[in-house]
Amino acid sequence: MNRIEERLNSLKNRGEKAFITYVTAGLPSLSDTVSIIKAQDEAGVDVIELGVPFSDPIADGPVIQAASIEAIKNGTNINKIFEMMRELRKDCQVPVVFMLYYNTINHFGIKKFVETCAECGVDGLIVPDLPYEESFELKEFLTIPGAPFLLPLIAPISGDRIPMLLEDAHGFAYCISSMGVTGQDANEFYKNTTDYLDNVRNISKIPVMMGFGIKEYADVKPYANHIDGCIVGTHLINIMRETNFSLEAIKNYVSEFKKALNSGR
Repeated sequence: MNRIEERLNSLKNRGEKAFITYVTAGLPSLSDTVSIIKAQDEAGVDVIELGVPFSDPIADGPVIQAASIEAIKNGTNINKIFEMMRELRKDCQVPVVFMLYYNTINHFGIKKFVETCAECGVDGLIVPDLPYEESFELKEFLTIPGAPFLLPLIAPISGDRIPMLLEDAHGFAYCISSMGVTGQDANEFYKNTTDYLDNVRNISKIPVMMGFGIKEYADVKPYANHIDGCIVGTHLINIMRETNFSLEAIKNYVSEFKKALNSGR
């Protein structure tokens, strides 16, 4: 069973919600990224969304854009990230999802990319610029043993497309809480977020996660009964920068958020 399924099934059996975080690979370095992931694993994070730096990250706001640019300047590329994953998997089995753009996959070679993901222990893929109607080339190779799941991205305006997007989906559904790019404030959440989340949940056979604009538990508390977990990205990047990438600060944030998420306080 895929690590994502194992973790989320375990949480469901315990009546707990998932806490997922985003980090940019190579920020501030790839060796530091390994340490940051391990620190979060120790603090109880459930899934790591690992951003693969790209020069034109169209779904990302300024904070993650800047993180990508810095990581690229540091020499981060997909080959080095795969090497980092091999190092991580020596003693860390936290589920890891690559968040990346299709150009990276296509340039690497689709079949080779999927095979390398399977070999390195990548559990899922989020590809925001890959429309469902054009995903057949990638999906052709996702039947390879150990291949990662392609996780569906659902937007507030997905509407009648939601059943199609969730058909035969695995892992979890990533529900975007606001229109636009990452890093917006919670007060910019889609005005009918509750109805939108309930609609997805009524259709989905996989767990439903809420992301974009979440900083603290208070942001997600009004929707806690409508989701199976949440995702934090931009705010964690800001915390890392503000604390000079302190592993203790990262662990404290993760553990406190996870505690609040599952206690309702």
